[in-house]
Amino acid sequence: MDNSGEELLLPRSRQANERLHALIPGGAHTYAKGDDQYPENLAPVISHGRGAHVWDVDGNRYIEYGSGLRSVSLGHAHPRVTEAVRRELDRGSNFVRPSILEVEAAERFLATVPTAEMVKFAKNGSDATTAAVRLARAATGRQRVAICADHPFFSTDDWFIGTTPMSAGIPAPTTDLTVTFPYGDLTATEELLTRHQDEIACLILEPATHTEPPPGYLAGLRELADRHGCVLVFDEMITGLRWSEAGAQGLYGVVPDLSTFGKALGNGFAVSALAGRRELMERGGLRHSGDRVFLLSTTHGAETHSLAAATAVLTTYVEEGITDRLHTLGERLAAGVREAAAGMGVGDHVVVRGRASNLVFATLDENRQPSQRYRTLFLRQLLAGGVLAPSFVVSSALGEADIDRTVEVVAQACAVYRKALDAADPTPWLGGRPVKPVFRRLA
Repeated sequence: MDNSGEELLLPRSRQANERLHALIPGGAHTYAKGDDQYPENLAPVISHGRGAHVWDVDGNRYIEYGSGLRSVSLGHAHPRVTEAVRRELDRGSNFVRPSILEVEAAERFLATVPTAEMVKFAKNGSDATTAAVRLARAATGRQRVAICADHPFFSTDDWFIGTTPMSAGIPAPTTDLTVTFPYGDLTATEELLTRHQDEIACLILEPATHTEPPPGYLAGLRELADRHGCVLVFDEMITGLRWSEAGAQGLYGVVPDLSTFGKALGNGFAVSALAGRRELMERGGLRHSGDRVFLLSTTHGAETHSLAAATAVLTTYVEEGITDRLHTLGERLAAGVREAAAGMGVGDHVVVRGRASNLVFATLDENRQPSQRYRTLFLRQLLAGGVLAPSFVVSSALGEADIDRTVEVVAQACAVYRKALDAADPTPWLGGRPVKPVFRRLA
């Protein structure tokens, strides 16, 4: 059945959430999927998905955005991907020597991302970014890492998590080796590099996020990294494939020394990649005369069905023009949401941001400040209308009818939003505690 109307009851999901919390710390294996990110008692537990739709264990169907934390960009159970995976399942998933799929996947990846010269696959983004940091430290002989302060996440490992409010268990000396620079500000970055002259191993950042890079910024970072002798690392977990088939580096024409890919690369299957210049990457190999770098060595990194999925995804993007479709769908959605919000008098409070292929929304209060309470109200209304949208990140499986229905639900949500603004208090529409940020010191 399709859920609709003001009240959404999720008794089976509530029971399942209790079981999850009893056995799994946080009630989910990813903090961003936790029920604290959703209105109280309105965190659906998913039964299955197909295309752009998911069904919860209570039988409700939703149009889904941000699928798999941006990883499922082709839609759930995409036929080309599932067919490629299914072919490998009966052929074995892991061997004592490399599978031929490892070289085939590498060839496909490097043909799609020609700015890289070598690639190594892993299972998650954190391992890839940490390998990039380790490689940069080995290549430069320096210890400090400079991360972009305006980007929310790079790794679960100590060098990054120690800089967040959830730093419990991480030694201060480790955190002290990580410094930050602001996005878009070359002067501040140069001052940082000068202050820590010959100490910084790498600059690591997402090349673009909710705003486009200022003109000349990425090229300026490239020049700074070269002049100060540090490694430039692009975290392309999100921008990879969504910005262009060759990532943001392919779109903007600035080549990093190293880059990391994941999320869309596997369409939900566990695969990530570290790619980059041969001179650097080969330090983790066998064909050089220097100290060996323990780059990436994981038992399941080359699991056959995940590499088959990645190869199918890359082929589908190139052959079917998926990136262009994501942008087209996102532009239609952004225009509709903005029109609906403006029509209800909340155009300055429900704000759509980001590249069309990677849209997010901001919920602002009476003073136009970001508000978790108003986000709770908005999410609650979307869920009641059958839209599961922690963001407005599209998948190519969405149809125009899905977008139009989403805009209708957004308009209904904005009508309630207007009432809350007029009352200067969203409390009557929250249904319980507000949603919470992922990174916070206390539960």
